[in-house]
Amino acid sequence: MRPDGEELERLEAEIVRCRACPRLVAWREEAAADPPRRFRGERYWARPVPGFGDPAAAIVLVGLAPAANGANRTGRMFTGDRSGDWLYAALHRAGLASQPESVSREDGLRLSGAWITAAVRCAPPANKPTTAERDECRPWLDRELALLPSARVLLALGSFGWDAALRALAAGGRPIPRPKPRFGHRAEAPIGERYLLGSYHPSQQNTFTGRLTEAMLDDVLGRAKELAGL
Repeated sequence: MRPDGEELERLEAEIVRCRACPRLVAWREEAAADPPRRFRGERYWARPVPGFGDPAAAIVLVGLAPAANGANRTGRMFTGDRSGDWLYAALHRAGLASQPESVSREDGLRLSGAWITAAVRCAPPANKPTTAERDECRPWLDRELALLPSARVLLALGSFGWDAALRALAAGGRPIPRPKPRFGHRAEAPIGERYLLGSYHPSQQNTFTGRLTEAMLDDVLGRAKELAGL
């Protein structure tokens, strides 16, 4: 089955129009209206952020949500903040990204064999979506994965992404092992014809403290490529 680029584009158009969660709509627009000094004068995306990457991706990276002054500003997942700086540099080292930096939707970056998405598509206050907001956003990921038939590995960036990926795999008709696979860095679980792989999130909380190092991120991406047959 080939990926359907037109269906992905239609899904993206639906996602960016979504206004289902009043708290998230208010927060994303408030961040755009009163940005930090270093971003004043920039035009913020201030909408839900769609997935990004190669429609024929064998690896799908699943994060938590856009950052208020990162993807909420730039309109591309993991772009415009320190987490993204770490992630795209690692993807480039792994041969999955055409360049080591992701600056804007118009910077020419291309992913090869990889797709980046998130459990929640709008920036949440304090990076903490509510359970209701998580559940409201859930169908976007379910539909997205159905349109990425080449995906062999779901690489969850953090425990929130891990749980979202498990729910999406279950929604796709794949039986989830019991007991439920537990998140951990480099934890992995075969689920149907796909694999779920875990990584600590490349947040400053993890990278500044050394909980996640460049070598660890390179290693888990290498494992993702191995499982995906890349």
